[in-house]
Amino acid sequence: MGRPKVVIAEVIADSAIDALAASYEVDVAIDADRDELIARLGDAAALVVRSATQVDADMIAAAPKLEVIGRAGIGVDNIDVDAATNRGILVVNAPEANTISAAEHTMALLLAQARRIPEADASLRAGRWDRSRLQGVELHGKTLGILGLGRIGAMVAERAAAFGMRIIAHDPYVSDEHASRFGVELTTLDELLAEADFLTIHMPRTAETEGLIDAAAFKKMKDGVRIINAARGGIVDEDALAAAVAEGTVAGAAVDVYAVEPTTESPLFELSAVVVTPHLGASTREAQDKAGASVAESVAAALRGELVLNAVNLDFGATVSEDMVPFLNLTERLGAIFVHEAQGLPPTLTVRCEGRLHELSVRPLALAALKGALRVVSEGPVSYVNAPVLARHHGVTVTEASSPNAEGYQNVIRLTGSVDGVQRSVAGTWMETRGPLLLEVDGCKLEAPLTEHLLLTRVADVPGAIEEVVAYVGEAEPNVLDVTVGRHPGDGVAIVVMALDRGLTTDEIDALLAGDGVQSVRSVALD
Repeated sequence: MGRPKVVIAEVIADSAIDALAASYEVDVAIDADRDELIARLGDAAALVVRSATQVDADMIAAAPKLEVIGRAGIGVDNIDVDAATNRGILVVNAPEANTISAAEHTMALLLAQARRIPEADASLRAGRWDRSRLQGVELHGKTLGILGLGRIGAMVAERAAAFGMRIIAHDPYVSDEHASRFGVELTTLDELLAEADFLTIHMPRTAETEGLIDAAAFKKMKDGVRIINAARGGIVDEDALAAAVAEGTVAGAAVDVYAVEPTTESPLFELSAVVVTPHLGASTREAQDKAGASVAESVAAALRGELVLNAVNLDFGATVSEDMVPFLNLTERLGAIFVHEAQGLPPTLTVRCEGRLHELSVRPLALAALKGALRVVSEGPVSYVNAPVLARHHGVTVTEASSPNAEGYQNVIRLTGSVDGVQRSVAGTWMETRGPLLLEVDGCKLEAPLTEHLLLTRVADVPGAIEEVVAYVGEAEPNVLDVTVGRHPGDGVAIVVMALDRGLTTDEIDALLAGDGVQSVRSVALD
């Protein structure tokens, strides 16, 4: 089997390309048009883009082997994340790579607009000495309103504070405590619009933020306000901004991003009081190197099957600690065992975390259980990304529970649910010295290693029956790595769990089922 193919559709750092090429087949397609790019994605496992490539549903549908889409930058509005999610494709970006560059460019635009630097440069080059006409304003003592106090907004606040500006911000997802760390006062949107002398935007473009700064918003601002947008086009209505600048209610603006990109036409380009740049916020050597390296690392991790916790469309609902990571794989395997043993999905699957991990969010484990369970019954790929979507399709809901008591172990993960009126359960743990272990199947206690291939056989607990099962499997010649027997007191049934180096064939399973006292045989692949 050849190495997985990574298609790189836009320019990223050479070092990032080299890093990917060390382990994968790299197809650099930066000069390809859309049709050619789609053709080259037919056998691709990964696609790396920046902001110019529109990765829509049609492009995603044309890439049946695609596992991950990497965006060498922050914003992913050029990627149909919903379409990727429905396919189970991970979308990763480089959220930290360009924060410093974007914050510095914002300050450059702020100063350039306040001191009319581009206009002065053009005037002097044209042979005019317009010193008296090109009067600017100071930043010191002015109020800077920041829309969006995330990483970049906070960095802008820190830099603006050095100029002696008063800083206010509006961000419904940020606490007063967080804002106070940067010397920022949180306000409502209307209060910010009314008080700001300078207004800078650092929000993503979403259904809620698109067109947020429109003609109605400009009417709420004080006369002489100055607008800076180095975040995303479409948040500020360009026509309304141009009209407000032309009328003089807005003294000026500095704009790096546009509703449609690339573009060489905008009413803003005709106004000398507006400073414009062609989306240069992340265009520094340092930012591009960091973005390329970051996305290459995430893409490689995804292709290795590792968990990329900062993926855009991976919603664990909480931070996943290092302590929990091995339990995700354990719980995924338990989900698969549950469905194999129950021969179906429960309408409600309860995922219970017992022991030291009980204080952490159970949601990551619930997603892992879904992923494992749904892989047994789904024809297409199942990932952490599309597991919730597929669960809804199959009519499965997940409930989460936790308890400090783990019955003799530091941690136990327990899955329970009813299938065809029969209550089912599986439980397991992970130990640093032994790895993942299966501890219980439908009340039968055991301690079996969870290897890549398991054989679970229910057999009458009578003399010779268990030995006959083990002997048959040995004659079938898979390598038997471990044998564990669990007994359920009172019902006369034992569960024989065998760790093998391969799964049994259908004929081998049928022959084993024909043995005396054998009630069920489940060959479970946990790769």
